Amino acid sequence: MERRAIAVQGVVQGVGFRPFVYALAARLKLAGFVKNCVGDLLIEVEGEAATLDDFLSELTAHPPPLARIEHLAWQSLPQEGDQQFLIHDSDSETHGAIFVSADIATCPDCLAELLDPADRRHRYPFLNCTNCGPRLTIITGAPYDRPRTTMADFPMCAACRAEYDDPGNRRFHAQPTCCPSCGPQLRVLDGQGNPISTSNPLTFFADAVRTGSIGALKGLGGYHLACDAQSPLAVDQLRKRKQRDEKPFALMVLDHVVAQKFCLVSAAERALLNSPRRPIVLLQKRFPCPIEDQVAPGNPKLGVMLPYTPVHHLLLRAVHGIPLVMTSGNRADEPIAYDDADALKRLTGIADLFLVHDRPIRVRCDDSVTRIVAGAETPVRRSRGYAPEPITLPMSCPVSIAALGGQLKGTFALGRDRHAFLSHHLGDLDHFDAYRAFVNDLSLYEELFDLNIKCLVHDLHPDYASTRLARVRSQAEGIPLVGVQHHHAHMASCMAEHGLMSPVIGVSFDGTGYGVDGAVWGGEFLVGDYVSYQRMAHLGYVGMPGGEQAIREPWRMALAHLVNAGESDGILAAHVPQPALRAARQMMERGFNTPMTSSVGRLFDAVSAIATGRTRVSFEGQAAMELEWLAGDSVSDDSYPWDMKETAAGRVIDTAPLIRAVAADRRNGHDARDISRQFHRTMADLIATVCARLRENIRVNDVVLSGGVFMNALLTRIAAQRLAEMGFSVYRHHKVPANDGGLCLGQLAIAAERLRCGSE
Repeated sequence: MERRAIAVQGVVQGVGFRPFVYALAARLKLAGFVKNCVGDLLIEVEGEAATLDDFLSELTAHPPPLARIEHLAWQSLPQEGDQQFLIHDSDSETHGAIFVSADIATCPDCLAELLDPADRRHRYPFLNCTNCGPRLTIITGAPYDRPRTTMADFPMCAACRAEYDDPGNRRFHAQPTCCPSCGPQLRVLDGQGNPISTSNPLTFFADAVRTGSIGALKGLGGYHLACDAQSPLAVDQLRKRKQRDEKPFALMVLDHVVAQKFCLVSAAERALLNSPRRPIVLLQKRFPCPIEDQVAPGNPKLGVMLPYTPVHHLLLRAVHGIPLVMTSGNRADEPIAYDDADALKRLTGIADLFLVHDRPIRVRCDDSVTRIVAGAETPVRRSRGYAPEPITLPMSCPVSIAALGGQLKGTFALGRDRHAFLSHHLGDLDHFDAYRAFVNDLSLYEELFDLNIKCLVHDLHPDYASTRLARVRSQAEGIPLVGVQHHHAHMASCMAEHGLMSPVIGVSFDGTGYGVDGAVWGGEFLVGDYVSYQRMAHLGYVGMPGGEQAIREPWRMALAHLVNAGESDGILAAHVPQPALRAARQMMERGFNTPMTSSVGRLFDAVSAIATGRTRVSFEGQAAMELEWLAGDSVSDDSYPWDMKETAAGRVIDTAPLIRAVAADRRNGHDARDISRQFHRTMADLIATVCARLRENIRVNDVVLSGGVFMNALLTRIAAQRLAEMGFSVYRHHKVPANDGGLCLGQLAIAAERLRCGSE
């Protein structure tokens, strides 16, 4: 006989791990106990040595489906003669690393109960079990137990308590468990927030949406705005009220069979749609498509998700399966509303009615967005269903680190040992509400993961809100700072998610990043590792007349590139008033409000404006996205010329020949689709050629592709294929977005390695 103490770290709380351990011990007739601690799941188990070996083997080989074991260790203990196996109360004392589960979509067992008229939870909108339901969005402290969630104010009834205490029940120690007798309830309110008297709030809400109304629905991590996706009037009204001119709306449909009526769905995309994470998946539209074009104007793709809460399942059935627009509950680019009072204030005037409930949301959490590119998942926004699951680092953090990311697509990362805990998407920090949520949730994560931060990492841009926050905290708390160049962080983020440690060629292409020379970088070929890098090549600088205004008005970048190429602005005259063109030219001539940039994102804007006449955008990256969509309708194999010059500071890529050729094609009446296709092929050729020339000198064969430009699936596919054909090992993003949503991971890895090597 023998007794062993087993410590398990990972995502093992809130995923049914204790019931699993209990059932395993009971099956093997072992005695002892299991309990949650702040950090570890602790097991003491007693029995014959061979049976204990079997117990350990089963523990690691077949854990619960949502569990993720990061580390397991055991040691022998003196026998105590226990006669049974028990689940003990949680221990608030810290024993090791803490892991918090993401929110999980309704599991098949709970869905079956929801739709079973004989079940006591039939049509109950908040049923869940150990395998599904809210996690991050309701947690208020660690360890994960009901008193430290927003379910604390809902005492379990006798029936729910019996299930909770029954080791053989699926709801054994399921912290959010509840039923119609003891759990949250739905209410429906009118457009001014006044209660509407009805015996069935959900059916009332569904009937209103089905007949053309716009509804605000309180979901898992915030409010959604919903309407009939096949109603031109409803979709148009939603756009006007939400002040969202052209940015695509997401859809929610009943199941993947319905999704296939509107979109082409591959096996990999179907698996993503049905996964417990339930992200929004970008799918290719069928043509003709019965979905109102205003849902995603001019876009060949639709963002589609399946129901992920019981409320969603009931709603989609109550509207008879029609597809619903399901977009963030906010106005324009504000953060999603999640507090009830704030939602009523901000969404009044947009929503005709509200479907609300009385379970508070602790953590605002947007839907995740992802897609399949070249057969592999490529995240666009990592949030609900993914955060805050850890990403394993290729190095260990010498101290607890907080990396605060950039300004747009705000996320932060906390580092401990070899784990990076990335936050959910928090929005652009230009908005005070998003910044406030960023500060609040950073504090919550530090508490949840029991981290005493000893190092703060920030972008080099002095005016980023995240940079200012790092400096304020550093001064107030005496925490050392590490500044990281924006494109170095992009390169390192892709390296970190692939576990790379040796030097790489980092192709870092995006719209805006603060360069060490004070210019706006964004077309960079870097060579280095986490500790240091060299800027080996970059696009030649052109001006940005009007500064940030050039991002919103791509004709300004077209003008700058045309002037740089020695071309006239005549090609723009049909779309841009002459006074505006003259004013922008004068800005460039005088160097007034015209920062210099090497940005590939701004080059995409310029080519888009020249090829299509697009003069303004209503959301970030719109011009570049439209260029990508156009290219998909062409099969041109041609490409445009470009040049590269050797300078004392490295290679400078001259895009003037490219711009001259694009302008000539446009003047000669070439189809914008062919121009776009040739431009994409040219950029892929440029990437492959520059990397090959760098390899000749530095003997580095690994290439990482990162930065917001590589959200472009067409460019990513072509460039990766070209590089692979040339013998390069090519790495792109599969765990975090290539855009600034993944920036914090690179910052964290750089700081960890610099601290480890003593270079900071």
